[in-house]
Amino acid sequence: MIEISGLTKTFQKKKVLDDVHLVVERNECCALVGRNGAGKSTLIHAMLSILPVNSGTVKLNGVVNTKNNWKKSVAYLPEKFQLYPHLTGMENIQFFAELGEKKVNEKRIEEMLGKVSLWDDRNHQVKGYSKGMLQRLGLAIMLYYDTEILILDEPTSGLDPMGREEVLAILKSLTDKTVFLSSHHMDEIKQICSHVAFLENGKITKYTVDDFTKKLTLGGSY
Repeated sequence: MIEISGLTKTFQKKKVLDDVHLVVERNECCALVGRNGAGKSTLIHAMLSILPVNSGTVKLNGVVNTKNNWKKSVAYLPEKFQLYPHLTGMENIQFFAELGEKKVNEKRIEEMLGKVSLWDDRNHQVKGYSKGMLQRLGLAIMLYYDTEILILDEPTSGLDPMGREEVLAILKSLTDKTVFLSSHHMDEIKQICSHVAFLENGKITKYTVDDFTKKLTLGGSY
């Protein structure tokens, strides 16, 4: 699970994260929601020690996070990630698989490419992939590592409706993972998440999806 305690991050005297506390339970899917500029990406980067924090701790799967040790239990898909356009889909996932282990599990690569419906396109250079295909390949690479926690920053950003539905279907199938993702789309959140972590003025309030929907219906906003 994910446990954030007293996380504070200041930029030029402004507290972007102000004593943030949050628990995401094991096998829960929780959406991180907030206005543009609220600090969602800052929170994710702070959780993963990509950004230093002023104070606070983050436990990932029961272990206090320090620089780089999150990779043992967490797979992270940023909003903008780097693939190699002149390599094929298969070559890309093989490359990233080799970064994590000496012996690549070819059967698992086949399973993950099949899971994201890219097996038939595995030998095509990714420079010819659509944005939706690139996002699904990123998910395949993420899922290859078989970590207990998945963290995704705007996983459907810039996708057309069909691409969004393909990615959501994959995420919806991950019932044995703890998933924490940032999103602006309540229709997507309702499909795949049980909880919402609402970031506002540097603080987080956690809701069930139903309660957060009621808050918006009663005139709340984000």
